[in-house]
Amino acid sequence: MALSTLWPRLPQERLVGLGYAVPFLDRLRGDTERTFAFMPAGQGAVNWPVGELSSTALVFDEELPLPDASIDRVLMVHSLEFAENPRETLKEIWRILAPGGRLVIVVPNRRGVWARLEHTPFGSGRPYSRGQLTGLLRETNFTPSASAEALFFPPSKIRTILKLRRGFERMGRIVWPAFSGVILVEAQKRLYQGLPVAARASRRVFAPVLAPQGVPTTRSGLDKSSIQL
Repeated sequence: MALSTLWPRLPQERLVGLGYAVPFLDRLRGDTERTFAFMPAGQGAVNWPVGELSSTALVFDEELPLPDASIDRVLMVHSLEFAENPRETLKEIWRILAPGGRLVIVVPNRRGVWARLEHTPFGSGRPYSRGQLTGLLRETNFTPSASAEALFFPPSKIRTILKLRRGFERMGRIVWPAFSGVILVEAQKRLYQGLPVAARASRRVFAPVLAPQGVPTTRSGLDKSSIQL
């Protein structure tokens, strides 16, 4: 509901979801030209969409496998709080976004209850305040625009509380918006300020977890590049 206030429709646009964005991509991809689900290596990947050709990729969030200015929208969910270097991750997203492209980030609210309890999905990683998130976006050449809050009901498994969650959401937006469980911030790619380009000394290479390690081979002159992902 909160996301729909920021992105009502995405007609014929190219969308990338980074992190745990699949539940939201199911709703958004109907209007898009194409949609990809990028999942960081530490998180692992699942096949998506179910029963169709896979649109999933296992990625390193600082080196996304896309050309410059090739994507119109990026949705980050359960991603920035686990990023090894959040600034480098956002710079990489800036690179793949087309001019005028938009980014929505969903992160745990530092003031909220959900980020303080370990048994919730937001109890790990790095929570953010709204000021910290908008400051980080400005540092990485984005212009923050709209924002929203969500998850106002308490993190409880009690059925009575869960049944009242819609009432908590409506009341929370009015009474305690600063203490939401998550913060959503939309930002637009900014073009009028240059970014310094630093060459990376090396690129990361991922190996499948199930690949045998240290097993001798009888083949000679094995091309190492053939076993890189």
